[in-house]
Amino acid sequence: MTTRPHRGSTFGDNAFQSASPRCAPVNAPYVASVCEVHWRHANCVYRHVDYTTFPTIPPKSRGRPPSDSPSGQDGNRSEDGSHNHHESPLPTKQLIVLAVIALAEQTALNSISPYLPEMTKSFPEVKDGQTGLYVGLIASSFALAQFTTNFFWGWLSDKIGRKPVIIMGTFLTMCCFLAFGFCRELWQAILVQALMGFVNGNNGVVSTCLGEITDRSNQSRAFTYLPVIYGIGGITGPIVGGLLVLYQNPFNKSQSNPYPYLLPNLFSALVLAIDLVVCMLFLEESLEEAKNLPPLGKRLGNLFSWMWQFTSSTRPTYVRRLLGNHKNHNSQDDTQDDVDEDDASDASGESAPTLFPHSSGDELTRKEILNRDTVLLLITYFIFQLANISYNSLYPIFAEEQPPTGRGLKPEAVGLSLSFAGAITILFQIGVFGRLRGKLGNKMAYRISLGLFIAAFGLMPWVGYKESKGYKGIGSGAGWLWFELGVVLVIKTIAGVGGLTAALLMVGYRVDYVVTYRC
Repeated sequence: MTTRPHRGSTFGDNAFQSASPRCAPVNAPYVASVCEVHWRHANCVYRHVDYTTFPTIPPKSRGRPPSDSPSGQDGNRSEDGSHNHHESPLPTKQLIVLAVIALAEQTALNSISPYLPEMTKSFPEVKDGQTGLYVGLIASSFALAQFTTNFFWGWLSDKIGRKPVIIMGTFLTMCCFLAFGFCRELWQAILVQALMGFVNGNNGVVSTCLGEITDRSNQSRAFTYLPVIYGIGGITGPIVGGLLVLYQNPFNKSQSNPYPYLLPNLFSALVLAIDLVVCMLFLEESLEEAKNLPPLGKRLGNLFSWMWQFTSSTRPTYVRRLLGNHKNHNSQDDTQDDVDEDDASDASGESAPTLFPHSSGDELTRKEILNRDTVLLLITYFIFQLANISYNSLYPIFAEEQPPTGRGLKPEAVGLSLSFAGAITILFQIGVFGRLRGKLGNKMAYRISLGLFIAAFGLMPWVGYKESKGYKGIGSGAGWLWFELGVVLVIKTIAGVGGLTAALLMVGYRVDYVVTYRC
C-alpha cells in the first residue's frame, strides 16, 4: 500500500517513493474521481490526480507516462508542478475541436458588449442617466442564471457524458442569440439574457474535457492555450458586435431599422451553428464511463423507455437499479412479490436499456474538499472574477457615455479598441507569459494579475477626451485618447488571461494534493 505524504512536505512524485515495490505509479489524465483512485489504491497502484472538476473516472488511453521511472525519482518539478522532461504528446485533433467550441462561444458572448449600452438606452423604460444601471441589470441576469445552473450542467455531464451537454448548451445558446436580436423592451432583454445563462454551462465542461484528455506532463502547456482562444474571441466578438450594427433599414434606406442589433446576433447564431456541427461530427467523448454507453440517439430512445416505465409501472425497474443497495431492508418481505416481478421483467428484456453510466458513489467529503487552502483560493478567485466582469461591463458604458461622464465613443470604436487589446494579449500569452510564469510560479503570477487589475481601474478615469489638447502640444486629443485607452486595456486583458491561467493551474494542483493525500 502507498504511504501518505506528510502534510508539511512538498507534494510531488517523490512523496510516493516509499510505496511497496510491487506498486508501480501510473500516470493519470487530468481529471479523476475518488472511486477510481480508491480502486487503484486497493490493487496497490496509485494514480496522480491533477484536476477534479467532476467526480469521474479519467480516460485510460490518453498520452504517455511522463516518467519511465517506477519509483518517482524523476519527479522534480517546478513550483507550477510541471515535469522537466518526458512530456506526453498533446491530442492535437481534440484540442482543435475544443478550441473551435471555445472560440465560437467567446465570439458570440463578446459580441454583445460593444452595442449593449446603446441598445439599453433605446429601450422605452430606460430614462436618461440610467443606462449604467440597466446595463448592469442585464449583464447580472446572465451571470446569476449561469451561477445557479453551473453545478447542474456539471452533474449532468457526469451522468450522460460531456459531448451531449456541450451539444445541448450550444444549440440552446444559439436559440437565445436569435431571440436577443429581436428584443425591443427591457424585460425582453433581461429574460433572454437570463435564459442564455441558464442554458450555457459549456465553459466549465470544456475546461473539464481539456483536463481529461491531457495528463500531468502536458497540462500546463494545454491550459496555456485556453486563454489564447479567449483572447482571439476577445478580438472577433467585439468586431462583430461593433461593426454589424445597422441603423438604417437594409431594404429601405430611407427608414430606420426596427431591429438594428439583429445582424450581430444572427452572425453569432451562425457561428454557434457551425460550432454545433463540429461538435456533433468531431468531438470525442472524454468521460470514460460514457464511452461504454450506447450512441446518443439510442440513449434518447432509452429516455422514452424510462418515461414509459414510469407511467405504466408501479415500480419501474430503473428505480430499483438506481437505489441499488439503498433499499429499505425492513420492507423486504412486504415487497418480495414486487421484486420477483421486476426480476422477471429484467429477464424478459422489458427493462429500459442503459441511460446513465454506473458509479460506485465514493466521493470526497466536504471537509476534504473545502480545506483552508482551497477556500482561500476560491475567495481570491471570486475577487478576481468580480474585478474582471465588472471591468468588462463598465468599460463600454464609460466609453460610449457622453462627456464629461464618458468619452463619447461609438460602438464601432469600442469594438475595435477591445479587439486591439485582445490581439496584444494573445502575443503576450504566446510569447511572454509562459516563460514568465515558469520563473515566477503560479502564485506570484496570480498576485501580479490582481495588482494589474488595480492599476487598470485606477488609470481608467485619467484617460483624456477627444476634444482635449495634446500633451505639451504633441499630437491631438483623440490620438492621446486612443493611446491611453490602449495602454489601460492591454493592462487589463493581460491581467485577465494571466490570472485565469494561473488560477486554473493552482486549483488543479491543490486538488491533486487533496485527492492523493486521501489515498
